[in-house]
Amino acid sequence: MKVSFHGQSVVQIKTDSHRILIDPFITGNGICDLDTNEVTPDVILLTHGHNDHVGDTIPIAKRTGALVVAPNELANYLESRGLNTHAMHIGGSHHFEFGKVKFTQAFHGSVFYDEQGEAIYAGMPAGILLTVEGKTIYHAGDTGLFSDIKLIGDMNNIDIAFLPIGDNFTMGPEDALIAAQWTQADYIVPIHYNTFPLIEQDGDAFAQKVQPGKGIALKPGEHIEI
Repeated sequence: MKVSFHGQSVVQIKTDSHRILIDPFITGNGICDLDTNEVTPDVILLTHGHNDHVGDTIPIAKRTGALVVAPNELANYLESRGLNTHAMHIGGSHHFEFGKVKFTQAFHGSVFYDEQGEAIYAGMPAGILLTVEGKTIYHAGDTGLFSDIKLIGDMNNIDIAFLPIGDNFTMGPEDALIAAQWTQADYIVPIHYNTFPLIEQDGDAFAQKVQPGKGIALKPGEHIEI
């Protein structure tokens, strides 16, 4: 399968039968290479309710009919907007036609602001363990370093892990290097950086510090096959 990065925390997984899009922040994301009007996901997975992660979920899902899988409160809100949703909570897993999804802890916030500027409580932030075609992808979402990342690595055979390195709002590169070791993933890809000045980081420098051969700083639009 092809796993690609598209700026901020946008990740796309293309299998033989499905297209899965994680945190589709496209409009307003100056480094994203995708077009909101052209992406055709079957499934959208959301880690939390911040606008730079929910992004273009509503227009994309309304156009394509994509299933939106999200933390409970966020899923309920999106359902009220007419989307086809599946609500989950941290620690729970579910087997879908496209694969298995399990939500993990993430230490962050989660409030969505609608078109009128109203703040919508979006539940607990989360990371995602996605198992598809025998491969496991860990998208940590927005989070600081926490010791249970080691437990996540011990309990799962992770093929590729997407870890935030932007600092200020999430882990910075130093903490992300510890998280990278704890995940025991075959590949580590940095995310949530360089979208705006406050989270500027050197992704290549981070990747070079990861265990040799495991760190890959994908540029927006680049992919890896696993």
